[in-house]
Amino acid sequence: MKKALYAIILCAIIAGSNGVLIKHMNSLSAGAIGFFRTMIPVLILSPVLFSKSRPLFTGNYKKMLLASAVNVVRLYFYLLAFIYTSIGNAIVLAYTWPIFVFLIETRYYRKPLNKQQILLLLLAFTGMVITYTNKSFSFGNDDLIGMVSAVLCAIGYAITVVMFKSESANYTSEQLIVYQNLISAIFFLPFMFFLPEIQWNQIGIGLFYGVWVGIVIFKLFFYGLKFLPASTASGLMYIEIVSAITLGYFVLEETLNINTLIGGTLILISSFLITRANTKKD
Repeated sequence: MKKALYAIILCAIIAGSNGVLIKHMNSLSAGAIGFFRTMIPVLILSPVLFSKSRPLFTGNYKKMLLASAVNVVRLYFYLLAFIYTSIGNAIVLAYTWPIFVFLIETRYYRKPLNKQQILLLLLAFTGMVITYTNKSFSFGNDDLIGMVSAVLCAIGYAITVVMFKSESANYTSEQLIVYQNLISAIFFLPFMFFLPEIQWNQIGIGLFYGVWVGIVIFKLFFYGLKFLPASTASGLMYIEIVSAITLGYFVLEETLNINTLIGGTLILISSFLITRANTKKD
């Protein structure tokens, strides 16, 4: 159990580098970044695809492929979030995903919401509104695109966490990583043919990004998820927020404005309390 806790904590710390790496590949499209993020893990872990001792397509593989397909949409919105808005905005809104995990599990187990839970959900919604109130509204506004993408990413991520958790005992962490990236690697492949020109430094970052995020981070996450409740893993991953904002400040000189600070605090308080309540039940 302790190893699983440490794995999730380490995962959260190094996952904070996501935004900085994406920002450093700003000349590439979201689709091209998605290609590196997903194809590299699939190539490196390709022996998993052809293993006879631990066949990949066994058990409830149809459900796993569906989760992999959902991850295509989730990942695309995740990349758009960090491309179009600040790391602070993106990471705070993306971390509404534990709230959506809670809602999905509540729906799945058909448990009615109590007054406290409803108030916490309203608190999170208020936080999202405050986070955006100092920005101009326009469908072409970069912040709007990025922040809406972050929320949509959170919904998609919550769905995949619940789906992968339900089958995590039946697969190795390497198999889970392959499933997570398999459909995405195929989907994002065509984007590599539309690169304006090859910039080898960004290609290098893309290769590192695929290994660092696609394999290292998610191997730690899936290892921890196998031994911990989804809600517990969700709570520990809040460390990523501190890591991401800290790196954004020191590497990219980004700062948090007052709206993001207040709104983000409300969101995180809501998410933390919901996660804490779920953890006690687990």
